[in-house]
Amino acid sequence: MAVAATISQSTSLSTRHSLGSTQTFLPSSSSTSRPTLQLNYSISRLSFKASGYRPLAAAMRIETPENISRASFLDRRQSDFLHFVKYHGLGNDFILVDNRDSSEPRITPDQAMKLCDRNFGVGADGVIFAMPGTNGTDYTMRIFNSDGSEPEMCGNGVRCFANFVAELENLHGQRSFTVHTGAGLIVPEILEDGQVRVDMGEPILEASKVPTRLPANEGEAVVKSELDVDGLTWNVTCVSMGNPHCVIFGTRDGKVRVG
Repeated sequence: MAVAATISQSTSLSTRHSLGSTQTFLPSSSSTSRPTLQLNYSISRLSFKASGYRPLAAAMRIETPENISRASFLDRRQSDFLHFVKYHGLGNDFILVDNRDSSEPRITPDQAMKLCDRNFGVGADGVIFAMPGTNGTDYTMRIFNSDGSEPEMCGNGVRCFANFVAELENLHGQRSFTVHTGAGLIVPEILEDGQVRVDMGEPILEASKVPTRLPANEGEAVVKSELDVDGLTWNVTCVSMGNPHCVIFGTRDGKVRVG
């Protein structure tokens, strides 16, 4: 399977993309939805096997925006290419795939793991699929994490998803749409300045539903509980917003603080 890619800058943070020994640094941009530099590359042969994959030949071309064809990169529909765009939200980076013509992801969790590999693949925290709506929603979002697991939802991921859909549908200005996720209905709103606002709903604090193995210490929740890691005792709170999180405030003795 050959792979074609476009790297899109999605926040003001710089993003590094690497393929083998080649590294390209993208400059910072104030826009959350439009790239300042596009990097197109193709791997002419890429075999996905259980034992790993090996790029046998590669070609890379860097294009500035004024040199990019008016035809959208995502409109090139060769059957042997997986087309994707890469975004990041606050450094949480994702490979976005246009999957609107099918309710089945274009690649398997195992293939997603290989694409997310930062040494031998594209490199990402996960692969996000823009799919047809479910139960009356405009779209469905599914995610394969870099370890092949599938989370219910991701806040940074759905913000990237919203900008990706806006590009696919050529949407402009302030608008919102409904997205079906494993965590339920999510309604991202694209603002006039290109930022994306998402109501994440109420956090899940019940330990068994986060889930976490730490014992509940406040009712059924784990709040500022003690967690020992490499000789340090941290105060942590466990919460889920579709993905389980362990929020660290600092060490018990106060010598190390976070934030």
